[in-house]
Amino acid sequence: MPSGQQARAQAAAITPGGQPPGDQERAPAERVRALFNGHRLSPGQRRIAQYLIDHLTEAAFLSITELAERVGVSQPSVTRFATSLGYSGYPALREVLQPIALSAVAGSPESREQIRRNELQAAVDAEIENLESVRRLLADTDQVLTIGRELARSVPLTVVGLRISVSLAEYFAYAARRIHPDVRLITRGGSVAYDALLQSRAAGGTWVLAFAMPRHAKETLAALRAARSAGLRVALITDLALGSLVEEADVALTAGTGSRLVFDSYAAPGVLSAALLQGMADADPERTQARLEQYEQVADQHGFFL
Repeated sequence: MPSGQQARAQAAAITPGGQPPGDQERAPAERVRALFNGHRLSPGQRRIAQYLIDHLTEAAFLSITELAERVGVSQPSVTRFATSLGYSGYPALREVLQPIALSAVAGSPESREQIRRNELQAAVDAEIENLESVRRLLADTDQVLTIGRELARSVPLTVVGLRISVSLAEYFAYAARRIHPDVRLITRGGSVAYDALLQSRAAGGTWVLAFAMPRHAKETLAALRAARSAGLRVALITDLALGSLVEEADVALTAGTGSRLVFDSYAAPGVLSAALLQGMADADPERTQARLEQYEQVADQHGFFL
């Protein structure tokens, strides 16, 4: 069985492949309906199934939170729907739906170049939806500002990002160091992370900011548990609303990842990270301004920038 990323690579190609010829000839809606045939679905589950059929090209790329909102059911209901069909969860079902959805786009009477453009534009559209979700999250600024203040007070502040989440953690740590006196970055798991977390707590740190993007690494979960056992509080930025990672966090902020292309994109988590940095800056405006001015002076003296 191909991995989820392999399936997405096939789905994102110009010419859909990897499907039996007889299956390709069936209409995409019929192929989706066939996934549900033979299963006893509750009324709520039938609503989810019908929404997926009626809005296939959009629904196949929604997060579990977004799909639940569109259908008007709870997120656990979406999870139970997927497991009732024999999948490990909603992400596994979504990976099956996405190639079917893209085959509907590829089957339209457009040129090969037009199909390519539409696929890439669809990926951007999906990211816009993710950003809209973050925008709704930020409608009440109190939560982000409160977390920002707590992170600003934690000296040192530890930032954790492993595997695919390293880039987000590095961005946050790089920016945070301009306004915070002691930011420590952890990008390796195992005993290295454990030792760094213990040292941070011993030095007076109170908070850890962790990033966890799919596919979620087991070592990230181990790092969160280590932080909690060391007496550190955990703020988590992830795409999940439920699950073991969220259970280990004191505060969890969700931002969807773009999953229409072979590799995920992180526009929404990036904006959420910038909002937290703003919260940290607002926690002590005078200190922030002084540190930024000092940084600019040093940068100008040494000619760091063009």
